Amino acid sequence: MQYRWVGIFCLVVAGCSGAAGQGRRDAGRSPAIAVSTAPVQRISIQRTVDLSGTLISPDEAKVSAEAAGVVQSVSIKLGDEVVRGQELVRLAPRELELGLERAQSALRQTEAQLGMSDADSEPLPDDRIAAIRTAAANLDDARTQNQRAEQLAARGLLAGAEVDATRTKLKVAEAAYESAIETVRSLKASLQDRRAAYQLAQKKVNDAVIRAPIAGAVSERLVQPGEFIKEDTPVVTLVQMDPLKVSTAAQEKYAGVITAGLPIQFTVESYPNDVFHRRIVSVSPAVDQSTRTFAVEAELPNPNHKLKPGFFAKGVILTHVDANVIAAPEDAVSTLAGVSTVFIVDNGKIKSQNVTIGVHQGSLVEILDGLRGDETLATSNLNQLSAGVAVTARRSAP
Repeated sequence: MQYRWVGIFCLVVAGCSGAAGQGRRDAGRSPAIAVSTAPVQRISIQRTVDLSGTLISPDEAKVSAEAAGVVQSVSIKLGDEVVRGQELVRLAPRELELGLERAQSALRQTEAQLGMSDADSEPLPDDRIAAIRTAAANLDDARTQNQRAEQLAARGLLAGAEVDATRTKLKVAEAAYESAIETVRSLKASLQDRRAAYQLAQKKVNDAVIRAPIAGAVSERLVQPGEFIKEDTPVVTLVQMDPLKVSTAAQEKYAGVITAGLPIQFTVESYPNDVFHRRIVSVSPAVDQSTRTFAVEAELPNPNHKLKPGFFAKGVILTHVDANVIAAPEDAVSTLAGVSTVFIVDNGKIKSQNVTIGVHQGSLVEILDGLRGDETLATSNLNQLSAGVAVTARRSAP
């Protein structure tokens, strides 16, 4: 009976020892972590270059006075739209009109001296001008008298003093004739100058009304009625409103990428919900040595003048599309201290892999280096994962 109880006790002890050993083995094994997974994808990515620029007017004119005078009236105000040729500023014309009358009088005097009538556009030939005809007649008369005196003196019928007088008179007539020709030639030369002075005086009178050289909007009004202004004084600044230009600068590393014809898209702060789409029309062939950038411009229609010169534009230049790019869900990438890591699920175990990331597109991020493209990645509980950890995977919802 004693041996029987001893046997039972040993069996109980052995059973307890076996159960305790199995418990210790189960306690040393961590339970598998449940994770969501997603496959690595291949996508197409639109490559872009950031754009920060300014809307500018392709044609801006600072209109200046071409005549001096007192401002009589200003017919525009800030913001007004004007057409080419529209009156902007008018100067008091009286002083300019007096200058015109003076120039006209000098011109008419010269024309009269040249024997010109109102219908004549060119001076008369020299032999038809009164001054030369008179001098020529006097010369002929002096020559005739001298010839007669010489003949009479040869026959002893005329004293030598009288012959000398006719010779002197002939010389005076010859000099007068030469002087008349030179005077007429001088008058003909001055005729062009008098005509130019008259035309300039006419222009000054016309310049008393300052007109718009281009169609645009008034961005500055610089003079007031009653103010005396000199020639070349700016009076109004006009800016063309349609079309405008988008002016920006790109870093020199993009010189081989950005060309005319590439599309751009941008927004402005005044209309943040509107995206404007245009194409590049010009690219500078030179790089600014101080900024290491080159100028890029796009033309922007603005028929309703919704946009204004000086608006800040922010957007992108669309360069090209890269196809078959490896990408991973953003949730699959863990970044710490600038190092990005993904966790690959392989046969229920985790493999940790450092990756180099690129641009973001939607909920995906480009993987530049570190993956082949056929892996399955954990997308949840990443803070609990490390190399070798067992996981139970469930596919993430698409």
